[in-house]
Parts: sequence; C-alpha cells; structure tokens
Amino acid sequence: MGDVIVITGASRGIGAACARLLAEPDRMLIINYASNNVAAEALVSEIAKTGGKAIAVQGDVGSEADILRLFEEADRHGRLAGLINNAGILDVSQRVDEMSRSRISRMFDVNVLGSFLCAREAVKRMSTKQGGKGGTIVNLSSAAALLGAPNNYVDYAASKGAIDTFTKGLALEVAEEGIRVTAVRPGVIDTDIHASGGQPGRAEQMRAAIPMKREGSANEVAEAVVWLMSQKASYVTGTILDVSGGR
Repeated sequence: MGDVIVITGASRGIGAACARLLAEPDRMLIINYASNNVAAEALVSEIAKTGGKAIAVQGDVGSEADILRLFEEADRHGRLAGLINNAGILDVSQRVDEMSRSRISRMFDVNVLGSFLCAREAVKRMSTKQGGKGGTIVNLSSAAALLGAPNNYVDYAASKGAIDTFTKGLALEVAEEGIRVTAVRPGVIDTDIHASGGQPGRAEQMRAAIPMKREGSANEVAEAVVWLMSQKASYVTGTILDVSGGR
C-alpha cells in the first residue's frame, strides 16, 4: 500500500481542487465530506478516470467520533503521509451582537476544534517520535483572520485567527519529528462558501477592494497547498502563505 492523504471538506471548492492536483496512481486520497455524497462520489470517479485513487468518507469534523472513524478508514489504505485541514463553515452575515451562542459554538467546533483533532490524529500516525515516517499538514486559514470581517463574519474571522496561531505552534512542536505544518490564507475566492453565507455574488461584488481587481479560483489556492505539501517546500514549516490577490 502507498501513501495516504486525508483532505477534509473535499467534495467541492478548494478541497476538491487539491484532490485533483494530488491524484496519482500510487497515492490514496481520502475525500472527506459532511453531507454531499453525490459530489464526493463524482470526484472519486473523476480521479479514477485520470488514473488516481480515492475513496469518499462521510464525516462531520465537528464530531470527534466522526474524525476518529475518518482516520481509522485512512489506516486501512496505507501510511498516512499528509493532511489538508480544509473543512470549514461560514454562517450568514451578522454583527457580533446578533450572534447566538449556538452559531459561535458550531463555528469553532468545525473550524477550530475539527482542525485540532484532525491534526492530533495525523501527528499520532506521522510523528517519527511515535514510530511514523513524517509527513505534512496544511491548514486552511483566511485573509479574514487579518481583516476581522466586521459587520459580516467576525466569528469566522476569529476562528481563522485561531488557525494561524495553531499552525505556528504545532509547527514548532513537531519540527523535530519529521512533520511540516503550514497554512494557506486565501482571500476572496470564487467558491460555494459565499452562498452558504447568504451572499452568492460576494466574490464578484468584492472585486473593487482587491488590488488585482478579480477574485481568485479554487485551483489557484490548491496550487499553493500542493506546493506546501511537496518536497519542493521541504525547508518550509510554520509559514502562512497569503493567496489573496494582494488584499
């Protein structure tokens, strides 16, 4: 059995773009999805047609039980070599004084705790200190972590700020154990996440605020993620790479 890479939230958008770029005959991709089975299975079929290998595994990263099941499934297909912590949620545009506790809790359960627990399971398997052979973890942050997203998604921005700190801390913690930990901070990207936040046209509406005067694509972000996971980035850890058109 070959190397295994787990990609959370991979049925669409940036996660799916990463899967397409990483697909190889000797590598198994674990395509995690929360609810869109049709999209996940379609991606698995697409990868198979290009000679790659992938399986779809349902799981909500806001649930520790689902995360454990996800990594147990990954173990059945080979040695874990990488994790892309891509799964994340965005809620409707609100001010902080309008947000419910349940909204904020869910945001942090998925965007922060989910990434922590997935990384925990990955480190257990990849750390040379624990008998592994090393590997890579790439977290998905957001430019919102730097901008704050006032009057829109402060909870989302705060969750991504936590990811920035988590990336740096974990990278230093496991640097001697063969594991590199980095993150990508996308700006305004043309994906379905804007629709889930109640603003399907937001990417186009934001063009004037972006120095390059256009939104980015999921593939442009995925190219950065895949580079960070590759041996071309072998001396890079603790780094957060902005892919934001200069914003």
